[in-house]
Amino acid sequence: MQVQVVDYTAKDAAEKFVQSLHKTGFGVLINHPIKQSLVESIYKNWQAFFLSDEKHAFAFDPAKQDGYFSPEISETAKGHSKKDIKEYYHVYPWGRIPLQLKDEILEYYQQTSKLAAELLDWVEVHSPVDVADKYSEALSNMIKDTPNTLLRILHYPPLTGDEEAGAVRAAAHEDINLLTILPAANEPGLQVQRQDGEWIDVPSDFGNLIINIGDMLQEASDGYFPSTSHRVINPTGKGSDKSRISLPLFLHPRSEVVLSDKHTQASYLLERLRELGVKV
Repeated sequence: MQVQVVDYTAKDAAEKFVQSLHKTGFGVLINHPIKQSLVESIYKNWQAFFLSDEKHAFAFDPAKQDGYFSPEISETAKGHSKKDIKEYYHVYPWGRIPLQLKDEILEYYQQTSKLAAELLDWVEVHSPVDVADKYSEALSNMIKDTPNTLLRILHYPPLTGDEEAGAVRAAAHEDINLLTILPAANEPGLQVQRQDGEWIDVPSDFGNLIINIGDMLQEASDGYFPSTSHRVINPTGKGSDKSRISLPLFLHPRSEVVLSDKHTQASYLLERLRELGVKV
């Protein structure tokens, strides 16, 4: 299994991209419409925010799940006992956003959500007929006017040597949502697990756009599109003294969207948030 790098502008881009999602749960796009200059500016400005005391004024709201999540209340991946070594901020257009960062981050949110709708159309068009028949509505329509799509700005701080034994930046996990869209981070470390259990590096050249399947699309496609385990490993050597900023957009349907006979978006999300320990 290899994660396929696909040229967004190529005539057969949609077919190759969806084929990679089906086989590996991941795809990588180059020559995509998200401006690298915008991503670089966001990395720089949000790193400054994470290094400031201002972040504590935006402590997360347990009910709405927006705002700043400190390392002390960060996620513990499903099936793991140690918290990830990270802090992060949840951006929703309706949520709290530091004023000096708001316009830029919402521009990114809107651009990436627009691209996401196109990618979901690619997925639907290239789903086998029996799989596409399972979708309760058009995949791109599931995210239309949704208040639930989440943009998370992640900060993995430099390692100090005092970390809890066995803790990593992001333990192996699957995402909850339909698709996740992630510009390559400013530092490497993202890996995906092959079906034989081996971990391989995801191509993370700066400028790549990494897309992976989430549990909700796996549920909606009855397993045709696999929600693949991935992780962020701790750096070694000189890389350990650098921060890592990451910017995943988690595409969530509207709350009432039916995923399967068992779940709507809302019921599935609540179940997983409780498993992660970030919802009571």
